[in-house]
Amino acid sequence: MTKESYERVYTGPETNVQYLLELFKKAGFSSRVRNDFDSGLRAGFGGGLPGQVQLFVEKPHVEEAIQLARVTFPEDYSDAE
Repeated sequence: MTKESYERVYTGPETNVQYLLELFKKAGFSSRVRNDFDSGLRAGFGGGLPGQVQLFVEKPHVEEAIQLARVTFPEDYSDAE
């Protein structure tokens, strides 16, 4: 995953991310998941927060993906954003 082609649209529990992955797939969005905590454990050092997974989509679909995530999990978005 290159920083230039993907942007983070959601961070939350793995179950929510898996659900969003399915929705994004149906919508035709290319997406990637990053779990810093699990990666850190495998590498032998700490990193990230337990249970918090990041979901990235290709930049052309960022706004649509954010809207879909907001509708699906509104409690994970504050009004300040």
